[in-house]
Formats: sequence, structure tokens, C-alpha cells
Amino acid sequence: MELIGKVSKGSRMDQIYIPKNRSGFGIGNYVVIKPVEDENEIKTYANKFYFYSVRGIEPIKIKIISEVMQIICNFFNKYENIFIIGSFLDKGFSFNDMDILIITEEKISSDLINKDIERKLGIKTHIILMSNKEFIQGLGTDPLYQMALSKCISKNRFLYNIPHIINYKLLDLHLLKSKTLIDNFDILSGNEKYNLVRNAIAISLYLNSKKISREAVDNEIKKRFGLKDINVLKNNLIVKKSFLKEYKLMYDKLFAKILLGIKNGSK
Repeated sequence: MELIGKVSKGSRMDQIYIPKNRSGFGIGNYVVIKPVEDENEIKTYANKFYFYSVRGIEPIKIKIISEVMQIICNFFNKYENIFIIGSFLDKGFSFNDMDILIITEEKISSDLINKDIERKLGIKTHIILMSNKEFIQGLGTDPLYQMALSKCISKNRFLYNIPHIINYKLLDLHLLKSKTLIDNFDILSGNEKYNLVRNAIAISLYLNSKKISREAVDNEIKKRFGLKDINVLKNNLIVKKSFLKEYKLMYDKLFAKILLGIKNGSK
């Protein structure tokens, strides 16, 4: 078994953290610590993939992605593409798992792949499999797909020019998730609040035919709620009264716009 960790600074001794859920490296065992491959080898890994709006990613993550891709490829005879998306691509190591989107016509259990990756690398993954038809349809009608794929690393080149189609019933289902913030504000964590706000903002941008990316959504959140830093929301430091007042106003306008679209579409 081989695990990858990062050396962290301690008060008296530096340390390396490894996952508690692992099949090896028991407490009291002696282990050998050695650096990850040199810069040239990391560049070799990076040259295998296509980067979209990903800047400053740590070399160790490139190696992890390469090993994860290799494991995934062993499960399939054919696939259209493999995407790494989500917080794993952000700077630092605050992610909970690695989000992966696999475009394939083959029917293979995502749980099977998740377990194999965790067993071999000690990394938790969240894998979504979909057909190419489902993928294209999602890109054309779902703002959340567009936001997720605005920042990604892919196995193959990713080019698309898909018509923008507004599916009001789908948007209604997505917006319903964001109502949770109004009903459960006090018990939600900062990250949970951020995800629900981001969901609503992405829908708003989509309905106004604006560009949807993680950066664009974050900028709109800061602008709408008067935040200097998006981490104020992520760290649960927002003022409840003023925030909820603005959020409810935005939510009600969005809901009314979507409801009108559904009614007009049914005529």
C-alpha cells in the first residue's frame, strides 16, 4: 500500500497526516518517507491531461489524478472522457473527496470504482457515470453542470458548442434545494450555506443568459450580499438578519420567474 501526504509544520516536530480509514500502516509500524517524483516527472503526468481554468494546482495532486485516472481506465473498454471537478482542484487540501465525472456507455457500478480507488490510494471519491447523450443534454439545460465543468481537468480534449435551452421544470427542482437555507439557516454549516446560495445564483445567471463559472458565481454572491471575501459565507460569519432578507428577496423573484416560465410553457 502507498499513500501520499503533505508535510505540515508542527510546534515541536513537523508531521504528515494520513487517512484513518486505511488498510495498512498500523499504529506503531515503521514506514519509509520519501519525496514525490521530481519536477520533470510531475510535468510528464500533467502533459497527459487537459486543464480548464485550473491554475496553481499542487504537483502532488497531479500525481494523485494520474493514479486515479489509471485505476478508472482499467474498469472500461471504452469511454468518451473523464473529468476531475470540484474542490479538489482548489488550492490547499481542505477537500473531503475527489469529484469525478465519467462519460461512457458502459454500465459499471460507481461504488465498485470508488472502493477500488480508496483501497489502493486511500482517497475517497464521488463518481458520476453518464452516457454521452445525458452529458450533452445536461450541458444544454443544467446550469450546475456548466458551473462544475467551468473548472476541470479532463482525460481527453473537451470542446462543445451546445444550444442554451431553458427547462423551467428542471430549474424549479434545482431551486427547491436552495429553499433549505431559509428553513434551516441556524443548523447549516458555512459550506452548506455556500453551496445552497451558489445553486440559486447559478440558476439566476443562467436565466439571464450570463456566463456560468465558479468564479462568476462567487463574484455575483459577493456583489449581491456585500461580501468582501467569499470565505465570510463559507466560514459561517454572515449576519443572519440582513443576509436572509436579501436571500429571500432573490429566491422569491427567481421562483416567480420560473413559475411563469412553467405556466407559459404549458399553454
